[in-house]
Amino acid sequence: MKVVLQNLTKTFPNRSRKGQKEVIAVDHFDFEIPDGKLIGLLGPSGCGKSTTLNLLCGLLKPTSGKIFFGEEDVTDLPAEKRGVGVVFQNYALYPHLTVKQNILFPLENLKGARKLTKARMLERANEAARLVQIDDLMERKPSELSGGQQQRVAIARALVKMPRVLLLDEPLSNLDARLRLQTREEIRRIQKETKITTIFVTHDQEEAMSISDRIVVMKQGVIQQIGRPQEVYDDPVNLFVAKFLGTPPINIFEGKIKDRKLCIGEEAILDIGDLSDQEVFVGIRPEGFVLCENGPLRCSLNGVEVMGRDISVVSTHSASVNPTIRSIISAENKVDLSSPTVRFALKPGKVFIFHKETEERIRFFAEK
Repeated sequence: MKVVLQNLTKTFPNRSRKGQKEVIAVDHFDFEIPDGKLIGLLGPSGCGKSTTLNLLCGLLKPTSGKIFFGEEDVTDLPAEKRGVGVVFQNYALYPHLTVKQNILFPLENLKGARKLTKARMLERANEAARLVQIDDLMERKPSELSGGQQQRVAIARALVKMPRVLLLDEPLSNLDARLRLQTREEIRRIQKETKITTIFVTHDQEEAMSISDRIVVMKQGVIQQIGRPQEVYDDPVNLFVAKFLGTPPINIFEGKIKDRKLCIGEEAILDIGDLSDQEVFVGIRPEGFVLCENGPLRCSLNGVEVMGRDISVVSTHSASVNPTIRSIISAENKVDLSSPTVRFALKPGKVFIFHKETEERIRFFAEK
C-alpha cells in the first residue's frame, strides 16, 4: 500500500505563555512512501515523528494537508476504518488475557461484513503467532513473558488484522541492547515476509539505519533529508544530519577556507576547489582519519581504546567543537602512546564543510 503525505501540518496551542505563537509539531510534511517498503522516521525527542505517526493512524487530525493510502484520501477517515496496525512503545497488552486472547482481541471486535467465524479468527491468530515465533506461548499471560516476547505479541496483534499499513512507535526502546538487536532483525524479517508498508519511528539512528529501506531525518517538525541510510550518512545535507547520524558521532571543528585550502586552526588539512575565503564548520567522520607521521592535522593524544579489529584514538584539538576527537583506525596501526601528539592525514570523502551561519553543506572537490 503506497502512502502519500501532502503538505501535512499539525499545530498545537502554546499553553506555556499567553500571547505566544502556536507550536508547530509537523511542518508541511511532503513524502511518498512506496508500497511494501520499511521507512524509518528518525530524529531527536520533540522532532514530530510520533505526531506524524498519530496523524497516519487517525489518532490526531491534521491542521492542514492530506493523507492518502493508495488512491484513497483517508485524512478524515476514523482510525478504526483506516486499516492500520499500530505497535506502541509500552506494548499495551491486556494483563488479564492470555497471549492468544490478546492476539484475538482485534478480530473479536470486527463487525458487519468484516466479522469472522471463531474458527477463522483462531486460524488467523495462530498464523500471526507463528510469524513472530510465539506459537508455543499462546496460553501464557503477559507477566509470564520477557520484554522481547511481549513485543512480539504486540506485533502479532497488529498483524492479525492484516493491516494495509503497519506503524511502529519506538517499539524497541524498552528492551535491553541484546534484545533490541534481535527484535529489530525480527521486525525486518516479518516486514519482508508480509510485504506490508511499514513506518518505524525511532530516535536511535543505529536502529533506523540497520533495517530501513529509506530514512526520513526530522528536526522540529521539518524534514531535513530523505534517502537510503548509507546515502544519507555519506552525503548529509546539513550539519544537523551529519551530527545526528553515526556512532561514534562525527567530529566537528571550527575551520576556515583560505587561499583554496581548508584549514583547522593554523593547519591546512586539504587543498580544495575555488571557494571563497570564509569561516566554516568542518565535519570529519571517525573513519576519515589516517594515522600518518607527517599528517597535516596534529592533535593532542589522550589515549587509545581497543575495539577488537579497530582501535579508537582519543585526542583533543583547540578548534574541536567536541570535547574529544575519536578516530577509528585499524588495530594493525601502532600508536606511539609515549608521544604527546598524534598526526593524521584525512580521507576527502569523509570530510564535510558546513556554512558557519546556516549550517548548510558546502560542497567541494579535493584537489590532488
